[in-house]
Amino acid sequence: MRTHGKKYRAATKGRDESAVFQPKQALELVKSAAFAKFDETVEVAVRLGVDPRHADQIVRGTVVLPAGTGKSVRVLVIAVGDKAREAEAAGADFVGIEHVAKIKEGWLDFDVMIATPDQMGQVGQLGRVLGPRGLMPNPKAGTVTFDVGRAVREVKAGKIEFRVDKGGNVHAPIGKVSFAPEALETNFSAFMDQIVRSKPAAAKGVYVKNVAISSSMGPGVAVDTTPYR
Repeated sequence: MRTHGKKYRAATKGRDESAVFQPKQALELVKSAAFAKFDETVEVAVRLGVDPRHADQIVRGTVVLPAGTGKSVRVLVIAVGDKAREAEAAGADFVGIEHVAKIKEGWLDFDVMIATPDQMGQVGQLGRVLGPRGLMPNPKAGTVTFDVGRAVREVKAGKIEFRVDKGGNVHAPIGKVSFAPEALETNFSAFMDQIVRSKPAAAKGVYVKNVAISSSMGPGVAVDTTPYR
């Protein structure tokens, strides 16, 4: 059985944990309850009415958070020629096919990899390294593309990827506790809008079952799901 520390218990003291709130109220509660000495990430957890065991009920996608993620993202682009120069101009941190050999030797100092389709033969050799870490480029995530400039700019601007897990849940960061409430609310709305748009045609019954917002160390706050059903 999980036990919580004094600060966590203090953050939940006097709160009806069965209560649900509108997004703005929930975010204000999350901000006020954050107690860590670092700038905690604000996270959303969504329970969906899908069965991920069926391929036609997989929910995955990307969304650019309007207010950013609050995190500096290191982007690696595997491209050559004009596309490599395009990536550099867009602000990529690392560019070039030579990074494939570096990764084989253990180098992993990046957060997102983008690759042009013609280089995926080289990148495919890294599947065992990148796959388990969630770093493998994927066309559905927009990270396998010839439009590398746009891809780099979107990632730098706050693009995140989400995917339903085996339990039917989606987890995603929507900013930092230090963000203004309005910024967090804007990011939350953008994320939930994309979740709703990603509803599989095969999903039956209630699609968005539960939504909770929390900080990295803090308690979860339930959000009213009525607008998303």
